[in-house]
Amino acid sequence: MSVHTAFRWMLAALAAVVLSAAAFAQVGIAVTIAPPPLPVYEQPVCPGDGYIWTPGYWAYDQDYDDYYWVPGTWVMAPEVGYFWTPPYWGWNGAAFAFYDGYWGPEVGFYGGVDYGFGYFGTGFVGGRWDNGHFFYNRAVMNVNETNIHNVYVQNVTNVTVNHVSYNGGNGGITARPTPQQETYARARHVPPVQAQQQQIQAARGNRELRASVNQGKPAIAATAKPGEFKGNVVAAREAGGTYHPPANGVRPATAGAANSRPNASNERPAENNAHPAAENNGRPAAKNTARPAENNARPATNNAARPAVNSNARQAVHPNDLPAAERPPAPNTGNSKLDQKYQKQQDKMVAQQQKQRQKLQQQQDKEHAQQQKQQVNEAKQQQLEQRHQQQTSQLQQRQAQQTQRMQQKQQPAMHAQAAPAAPERKPPHQ
Repeated sequence: MSVHTAFRWMLAALAAVVLSAAAFAQVGIAVTIAPPPLPVYEQPVCPGDGYIWTPGYWAYDQDYDDYYWVPGTWVMAPEVGYFWTPPYWGWNGAAFAFYDGYWGPEVGFYGGVDYGFGYFGTGFVGGRWDNGHFFYNRAVMNVNETNIHNVYVQNVTNVTVNHVSYNGGNGGITARPTPQQETYARARHVPPVQAQQQQIQAARGNRELRASVNQGKPAIAATAKPGEFKGNVVAAREAGGTYHPPANGVRPATAGAANSRPNASNERPAENNAHPAAENNGRPAAKNTARPAENNARPATNNAARPAVNSNARQAVHPNDLPAAERPPAPNTGNSKLDQKYQKQQDKMVAQQQKQRQKLQQQQDKEHAQQQKQQVNEAKQQQLEQRHQQQTSQLQQRQAQQTQRMQQKQQPAMHAQAAPAAPERKPPHQ
């Protein structure tokens, strides 16, 4: 076993201990060297009504032991009224852990990282939902008012601009989540949608986006739409700070991580820090900031984590993508007639659930066929896929709850049958 491999095993064991405490965000990778500073870039023009800006960030590829830039892009929200909480990296006392982003009715904690374009470290001031329509804040969003009329102006002043891409550790941001933000992270939300997964996969496969190649200044810093890496792309204007490669060519060790919240520790991590820039009093500069997100595991290709809620290693889009439905354990009450009764109930429930999946799959197939006949544009195709993903997730949740209720209903009777009857006690004589 090489020294490097042995160190990886030691780090994995340490991370398992340090990251064992339960928290509001799930992480899936820990790295000993800090991510590079966020590059400076302009925001591409919003491609159409209903698109939400998702800022770029540094992700990590374990195959190459290198950070790579996931370009910022415009994405259709999976549901009306949903906002994007960006991902981020956080120092946990032993390594930098990745917290994935998610969609939800509120913007949660994203490490205090200033991603720009409305994501200035806490909350989001780039737009709002009103009567089912998304309205864009022209003070911080690049929107063509000729094509999009849902706009307003809310000036943002006294914004301190910096390019630090992580929370905690040496040189990191010291922000901590509020109780309300922790509540948001635990509430129902949706992991990165399929279009975002495509953006990650395309970025991971592009050598020019690796930090060791671009030195913190990616040639593709942002795209108008997910996966479109040619044509209408935006290059970084400059790196957000000095890029520090691993010392003497030593590769940073990584380890899988369990649930943990970042620790604003003063322990000194491997340095890759950005120096804060001067304060910008006025309209925030069209700058980039990137960050990995809280509460989730990312697509498997990224080896990062995405939200623990409503999330699998890869989010199912259609019922045919789902694993087989889980059923309660076989009845074993000691009463053969009762066992047969319970078994029939379980079989009936499983058959009904299978029919529900088939019905939803047929409905979605029909909608796909209609789109093909109508030759709809990409935005509508993406909207349909996101709606299908949400329908499938909701069906899976309902069926899991139904199975759980049946198990809880049958368990008391099983225990009652298994337990010996208590002897009858006569009342004492008066």
